[in-house]
Amino acid sequence: MNMFSRRAILSSGLCLAFFSNSFAQEAAKEADDAVKDPSSTEQTKFAPGVVTVIPPAPDPVETFDGPLTLQTLLDGHPEILWGGDSHPDGTPHFDPRSRMLAEMAQQVFLRREIYCFEFAFKPLRQILTDVPRADGRLQRKLVWYMVFRVRYLGGDLRPAADEIGGKDVYERIESVSYESRRVFPMLVLNNRITGKRYMDRILPTAKEKIAIREQITAPLYNTVEISRVNVPRTSDPAAPGVWGVATWEDVDPKLDFFSVDVFGLTNAFQQDGEGADAPYRKKALQLNFYRPGDAIAQNLDTIRFGVPAYEKAKEQKYVLEHYGLDERLDYRWIFR
Repeated sequence: MNMFSRRAILSSGLCLAFFSNSFAQEAAKEADDAVKDPSSTEQTKFAPGVVTVIPPAPDPVETFDGPLTLQTLLDGHPEILWGGDSHPDGTPHFDPRSRMLAEMAQQVFLRREIYCFEFAFKPLRQILTDVPRADGRLQRKLVWYMVFRVRYLGGDLRPAADEIGGKDVYERIESVSYESRRVFPMLVLNNRITGKRYMDRILPTAKEKIAIREQITAPLYNTVEISRVNVPRTSDPAAPGVWGVATWEDVDPKLDFFSVDVFGLTNAFQQDGEGADAPYRKKALQLNFYRPGDAIAQNLDTIRFGVPAYEKAKEQKYVLEHYGLDERLDYRWIFR
């Protein structure tokens, strides 16, 4: 073995010894640090009753509409209607009249798949924070906010087809699940007395303060950011879910009876007929609240979940009418 070979072997050995010693020192340092600071970071678990959980409520009826008349199709294609020189007596040449396109367009069922998220929230509160103005300066404001969590439990509903006599017959609903789904929430604060509605505002300056105050150690998203996050399917009741926050500003300081309408938890909808002029309503979760306070020191008031109870039937009826209810309900699913 020549001189250069001996030097190369010696150098390699020294390098291995150096790296081994470095790794050993680093491992020893990490172990020593773990003894000095044994803490770790995990998802915050709140005491029972702190987080209110609303289970998903998909309805098989929401998986179809019909029978409908596709009037826009008939108006846009008059050539498929009966009459004229080709069919003067209105009788088809071969197939029954019920198999013709013009007749089939008057008895149409529109089917779709329905999903619904679980929604949980912490008590609705207020916080004083600096909010950017249009001129770029900051303004001290009282901001209303709700910290919420969404989880996807699966169990989506869709029409199932069975082939009978060469045709697909839909007489049952089946349940399906996916690895994850996206949620597109929109939370609207509704004054039940005046009817004024407050849209959720994106306030980046308030989000960090809210996360610290509410002890949210998981990532906290606003209602736009959360739409970019995949919500994984889970059946574990202790699953962390995805956390978000909705914020409102310039809320009436005299507000007493109000609700928060949560849109985007489901794709269910209602439509009277079809076409651009047919009324279209999306399914939303209505959460009812009341605030027994006044316009002074609003951030010290406790906002309560539910509809207040009154001894006098006349007073109770008055409040229920403003909430659009026949009986006291903390929440309900509505189409709006």
